[in-house]
Amino acid sequence: MKWCRFQSESGPTVAYGIIEGGAVTEVTGTPFGSHARTATTHPASSVKLLVPVIPPTFYAAGVNYREHVTEWAKARGVEPEFPPQADVGYRANNALIATDEAIVIPKDATDQVQYEGELVVVIGKQCKRVSEAQALDYVFGYTIGNDVSERTWQRGDRTLWRGKNTDTFKPMGPFIVTGLDPDHLRVTIRLNGKEMFSYAVKDAIFGVRQFISRISQYLTLYPGDVLWMGTDGATENMKDGDVVEVEIPSIGVLRNPVRRER
Repeated sequence: MKWCRFQSESGPTVAYGIIEGGAVTEVTGTPFGSHARTATTHPASSVKLLVPVIPPTFYAAGVNYREHVTEWAKARGVEPEFPPQADVGYRANNALIATDEAIVIPKDATDQVQYEGELVVVIGKQCKRVSEAQALDYVFGYTIGNDVSERTWQRGDRTLWRGKNTDTFKPMGPFIVTGLDPDHLRVTIRLNGKEMFSYAVKDAIFGVRQFISRISQYLTLYPGDVLWMGTDGATENMKDGDVVEVEIPSIGVLRNPVRRER
């Protein structure tokens, strides 16, 4: 099933919807609790897609693919160090934007602002101390994220507060799709229509099951929480006027123009 969060042309009300064919059926409630289909439908082309969920907690796997770790180490002139276990970081909701909204590069940012296209896991049930074998039972569905990063700030700041969490640096969407197997998914990143990198989600150092299980040993995961699974490959700079797309065929295309503040 394909879910969205949207506003219709008829008013400012935000609602969840189910997409079938070219139509969005409005739903009362949320996908993570009691809900029901209504008789209200909209042409999919007429609605404004919003960030598909505002997460209670926004988790990120960070460095989780070998080629990305290697390229990042090469850029810093050091030897690559692969994570010994599935450790998780955090991102900030203020940075979330929807598909087709602009990534805005601050005036004082360097030219080292780069995309990171990745799979996003959306938690569906409260989850505490689960095994890897049980982990996927707690997943509601999957969406797409672009973990935009200002590399100079990322290297120089004591924390990732602006390098990763500047407003608009976390595009997510366009939909949440249920019933997928993460081991069968592939992420493709395009910049101005040119394919920059494509990778299989299953090639992660630590997979979805391992991350959910490890997090849940210490932290309670709640419905609507998201976990961004990291990216692979080298990443390139984005500049004013660029368009970046992240595609997972079973989910859709997350597309965002890039604009630098004047």
